[in-house]
Amino acid sequence: MSLEGFGAIAERVRRSTVQVTSGRHGQGSGIIVRSDGVIVTNAHVVNQSPLTVRLWDGSSFPARLEARNARRDLAVLRASTVNLPPAELGNSDELRVGELVMAVGNPLGFIGAVTTGIVHAIGRRPGLGPTKWIQAEVQLAPGSSGGPLVNARGEVVGVNSMIVGGLGFAVPSNAVSRLLAGDLRQAPLGVVLQPVVRRINGSERLGLALLEVLKGSAAECASLRMGDILVGINGQPIGSLDDLEGALEGGEERVLRLEFVRGDVNRIRSVAVRLNPQAVAVA
Repeated sequence: MSLEGFGAIAERVRRSTVQVTSGRHGQGSGIIVRSDGVIVTNAHVVNQSPLTVRLWDGSSFPARLEARNARRDLAVLRASTVNLPPAELGNSDELRVGELVMAVGNPLGFIGAVTTGIVHAIGRRPGLGPTKWIQAEVQLAPGSSGGPLVNARGEVVGVNSMIVGGLGFAVPSNAVSRLLAGDLRQAPLGVVLQPVVRRINGSERLGLALLEVLKGSAAECASLRMGDILVGINGQPIGSLDDLEGALEGGEERVLRLEFVRGDVNRIRSVAVRLNPQAVAVA
């Protein structure tokens, strides 16, 4: 790639990158993926409201959360504006170790910062669950989260999420495509959870204690209560919070069968929870 081509790609991607403000002080980045105001960012960037996006030209617009997948650290926003310059989503499965990539974001409030590096690895990382990550030698800082990672053709191949061991970790773009298509939308259960270990039927088991059940949620409609401990999903024991996050994914309305204990830890109960993937996940 020539220096002129590299600069042109950087400028184009910068125009498709926005600054996302969550609440009063939280800031991150986002990627315009459709001209009608659809923006992709990290789920951890949009933990508070109100949400505002700032474009490359300095204009700002309110935004609303349309979808969120905490397991993949992705969220979809819609800004109240149109005629935006969308980035081109690439096929992350075609990315190879050793390729040159470029990260664009708003680190420490600096708008449109660009950094380049080499892809070091693609795959799972111990301690970060069963999902795949793109690991690249790019410099990220607070405010970079949610920005694009692009290949030498200027295609978005990842969404920058965090720094681990000095490397930038990005969510592959194919996960973004699946979320936009509805395949990774998480139906809302409507609970606040805390992992706990309890002796159940004579053996130590991991469970998810319900600290709060939101009014009108799927969990409340299924008569789950604060203090219940989830121990199984569709007949399988819970091994981590990822198990529940994965079970909530899907593109159709469906029923999830949860096993839980209430009071008597030696009595496992079961309940059917009807999920609606069209609603935004709240917890």
